[in-house]
Amino acid sequence: METTQKKLCRLFCLSGIIGVIFYVLHDVIGAMNYPGYKWMSQAVSDLTATDSPSYTVATGLSNVFGIMSICCCLFVCVLVTNKHIVTRIGVALYTLMESISGIGYAIFPLSSKGYDGSFQSLMHVYVITSAVVALSIISLILISIGSFKDKRKTLGVLAIVALVLMFVGTVGAGAAPKAVFGIFERFSTYSAVVFTAILGVFHSVEK
Repeated sequence: METTQKKLCRLFCLSGIIGVIFYVLHDVIGAMNYPGYKWMSQAVSDLTATDSPSYTVATGLSNVFGIMSICCCLFVCVLVTNKHIVTRIGVALYTLMESISGIGYAIFPLSSKGYDGSFQSLMHVYVITSAVVALSIISLILISIGSFKDKRKTLGVLAIVALVLMFVGTVGAGAAPKAVFGIFERFSTYSAVVFTAILGVFHSVEK
């Protein structure tokens, strides 16, 4: 019979779903507060640029998303202690990625000009983003491998799908016309956002 603590861990894993809701809200409501914003051609990060008209509302919603995502991953870490070591390492690195992303981007946001040579933009583009990308790739690969070893093929396949969507988004954003840049950029951002919720739900219902 499960302990009360474990039941609470499973319940808190559902915070990933709340995270998805707030991320979508930050995208939708942020755009509503940004006159002239074109989601098909502009990045999601434009909504939280320090000099954007949507900065205050979009940043507030984005911060809630970050907190919920980190919370979800932390409780998943607790629930995978009996899984294969590859799974545990993968989840731990994924949690680290979410923490760096949620905290780092909140501390070092960009302006609408993007990289301008300042310390703030240097941290955002070259330190935080590089760490988030590297940890995302490594952690998803490990979670996929570990999931197959734990005979949880569904989660393993979904981790691969999330990784593929990240690559599609990254390559597409760089190669596609500017008119559809925002669409491909969202492949990358939403794949991680949704996978965090999937990770939480999977461990919330798994016995």
